[in-house]
Amino acid sequence: MSNVTLSVNLCNIPLANPTILASGILGTTKALLKRVVDHGAGAVTIKSISTESREGHKNPTVITFEAGMLNAVGYSNPGVDAAVREFSNIRDVNAPVIASVIGTRKEDFARVVEGLSGAKFSAIEIPLSCPHTPGFGLLAGQGTPDATFAITSEVRKVTKLPIFVKLSPNIPEICTIAKAAEDAGANAITAVNSMGPGMIINIDAQKPILSFKVGGVTGDALRPIAVRCVYDLYKAIKIPIIGVGGISTGRHAIEMMMAGASAVGIGTGVYYRGIDVFKKVCDEMTQWMQENGFNNIHDIVGIAHD
Repeated sequence: MSNVTLSVNLCNIPLANPTILASGILGTTKALLKRVVDHGAGAVTIKSISTESREGHKNPTVITFEAGMLNAVGYSNPGVDAAVREFSNIRDVNAPVIASVIGTRKEDFARVVEGLSGAKFSAIEIPLSCPHTPGFGLLAGQGTPDATFAITSEVRKVTKLPIFVKLSPNIPEICTIAKAAEDAGANAITAVNSMGPGMIINIDAQKPILSFKVGGVTGDALRPIAVRCVYDLYKAIKIPIIGVGGISTGRHAIEMMMAGASAVGIGTGVYYRGIDVFKKVCDEMTQWMQENGFNNIHDIVGIAHD
């Protein structure tokens, strides 16, 4: 019998383990979210929702390469009204469900959050960056503390739920941006979104592979950048960090938590290891902790700073 405890408390939200399904992967229906939880996720995030429905970019939208994945999906989603219908009775999922909300203006974020308020989400995530969908997130003064503060404040006015602000790894002053989010009422920082934009060219077709030409970089290529961002943020802010970027093994998750993450998001890892990547990661974390004398996952958080 294992005496290792993986349960975490994230902004007063109890998670059975620190793994969270990242936004954009499998989060389109309540049934899919439940399936992810049944395969071991501690919490799940829905695919980002905007005020109106969006078709997104044309295929191909995703391509793998030797160090990860490039994607330009374009925030395809059914819009807030359809999302409310799909995610009613969300507690049937049997784990905390995080709503991801996007907009082109601060008022759009607030409008979607208000529209989703009837569903029983556990938290709101607002991605303030996207390398493949121009105009979404921080558009006026891209990546500025003022824009971050304004959007976060607007969302804070319309919800009492915990707010997770998701930041780009491309921002040189990520700690300054995170502090602005914290000052505006954010309860946690999700770090990081995909990196880029990047491009892969099919030399035989003599043109970029993705229909949108460029896309966000995820997977192995992103992980060292994400770990560094989390490490820097842990020293700069007081609110918790959800570490995201290239996590597909237990060792990756422990590395991210040692850098300072209280929980970890998994996205591209689902592609590489299957939907049960969450259970695999938790089993691997448990084994490592047993072998290295750790009983509680909380004792690992930020330990690389000591």
